Amino acid sequence: METINSYIPYLRGYDFTGKVPVIIDFYAAWCGPCKALSPIMEQLAEAYAGKIKVLKVDVDKNQALAAAANIRSIPTLFFIDINGNIERKVGGMPYNMLAQKAQSLIEG
Repeated sequence: METINSYIPYLRGYDFTGKVPVIIDFYAAWCGPCKALSPIMEQLAEAYAGKIKVLKVDVDKNQALAAAANIRSIPTLFFIDINGNIERKVGGMPYNMLAQKAQSLIEG
């Protein structure tokens, strides 16, 4: 799992389509629900390594990206399929629901 401290390198040539699905966790270090979700996201990243890219974006360190993504509440999860379609989920999710979502992204 990657933690993004600066999103700029990801905008240069990064293509969310056609490779692997992506799950992005928009969070803040001070956010209680975000802290609770963090180990679940790490478990998911480990379980689906090579099949799904899992990214964490600190909204305080990446305010421009958070604004561009219209993040109003955290945690917010983006589920991006290989066609670049984004499904947004506000709030945490238990591991089994995240795993089901991850599997559905892989299967298309």
